[in-house]
This record gives sequence, structure tokens and C-alpha cells, in this order.
Amino acid sequence: MDKEKRRCKYMKRKNKPFTRYAEAGLAVLIVLTLGLAGAAGGLSPRAAQSEQAGADVEDISANGREENANWETASQPDNGETQAAAADGQYPIMGNSDVTVQEMVDYFNASGEEYPAEELSEGGADSIETFCQMYYDEAAAEGVRPEVAFAQTMKETGFLQYGGDASIEQFNFAGLGTTGNGVPGNSYPDVQTGIRAQIQHLKAYATSDSLNQECVDDRYDYVKKGSAPYVQWLGQQENPEGVGWAAGDNYGYDIVGMIEDMME
Repeated sequence: MDKEKRRCKYMKRKNKPFTRYAEAGLAVLIVLTLGLAGAAGGLSPRAAQSEQAGADVEDISANGREENANWETASQPDNGETQAAAADGQYPIMGNSDVTVQEMVDYFNASGEEYPAEELSEGGADSIETFCQMYYDEAAAEGVRPEVAFAQTMKETGFLQYGGDASIEQFNFAGLGTTGNGVPGNSYPDVQTGIRAQIQHLKAYATSDSLNQECVDDRYDYVKKGSAPYVQWLGQQENPEGVGWAAGDNYGYDIVGMIEDMME
């Protein structure tokens, strides 16, 4: 029924121009018959008003189209961060964070694992507080959310206990370059450089924006820039383009779950 009503309204609007033209033709015929026609092409005051009104309507319509076009242009996402913010239920890699260094420290301590101070002191991070502060500062420098990088590290290293292909002495906190079958992956001269490389790699996935600091991630050029603006898309199986940081099932979703636990 609603469909039929809409159709009737459409037909009425569609037929209005023909009705208006018929009425105008009849008026002209009457004027000619009475000998009241003015100069060739002249209009009566009422007709002139009608024409002016039509022009005004056209001007308004044109302005409306222009404003609408401007709105559409302005409303289009202009970078990866805007797209990320607009995604319902997705966790952006880039952006400001409400997570504090202390919350990161508390999250690690709640795991019950011991901070490997002896090993990481060699790389400049003698305590979990120093380690978390490095993550916070390096992430902020590139516009990456620090909790994303930190939670990824906790997942990749088993809360800094390692046990995989990479060793703690490599200062590789996210499995950069590890491809399985005992391949140890990349090594870095100190903790801060290892953290910076990880964060730069995350930024490469999240956006096509250039780095703010000198690139220390020697795998940066291998990433399809902006292919994973959300944490959930870091997993290849969940990424719409089939690319991502890791091939494991629900890789990014696991990290988001860890972030949620950290924030609680």
C-alpha cells in the first residue's frame, strides 16, 4: 500500500509540469483572442512573477546541490585514522589513548610473571616501569596507541618469558622476521630500538602516513600500507585483503581482548 501511495505521489509530481504548460497555453490563447498581447515575447505581470519565482527555485536548487556536494566531500574520510574512528566495533591502531603507563605496569604484574630484569637491563630497561614508559613514549611519537603495541608484545612473548623462535637477547618483542621452523627473526641493539621497530611496523599496517622518526624497521617496506587500520585486522584470516601481521586464528581479536583486560 505504501508503495502504491509513493507511486501516486510520484505520478502527480511528474504530471505537474504538463498541467502548468497547458494552463499557460490556454492563458496565452485568451490574451491573443482579446487583443491584449503586448510586444512579441512580452509577459504579463503575473507571468513575469511566475518566471522569476521559477528562477528563484532553480537558484535555490542549484545552491542546494552545491552545498550537498561540499558536504559529501567534507564527510569523506581523509586518512586512516578517520576511517578507523568511524568503524563500529573495531579497535583503531592509531589515535590518542586513555591508557596510562601505570595501567600497563599493573597489567604485567597481574600476570604473575617475573620481569626479566637481568636480560633487559642489558638493553636499557631495568624495570617493568622503564619498559612500559618506553612503549608509551615510542608509540606516542608515531601516533600509535601504546596499549596496542604493549598488548601485542605480551601476546607474542608470553609476558616476556619467550620460548619461541626468537630469544629475549634479540630485543625483538613482536616476532618481526620470525617465519617458523626455528627462524629467529630480527635482532636489535637495545630495548628501545626493538620497541621502535615494532611500533613502526604497526604504523605501516595502520596507515599510509610517513614515519615521524628515522626508520629502524627493516621490514617496513614489505608492508602494504594502510591494509590493517584496526587491531582485529592484524590477523590475516580476519583481514578483508588477506594480509596482516600473523596467520594465527583470531590474532588481532586476542590482542583486543588483552587490551580490554588491561583497561579494566
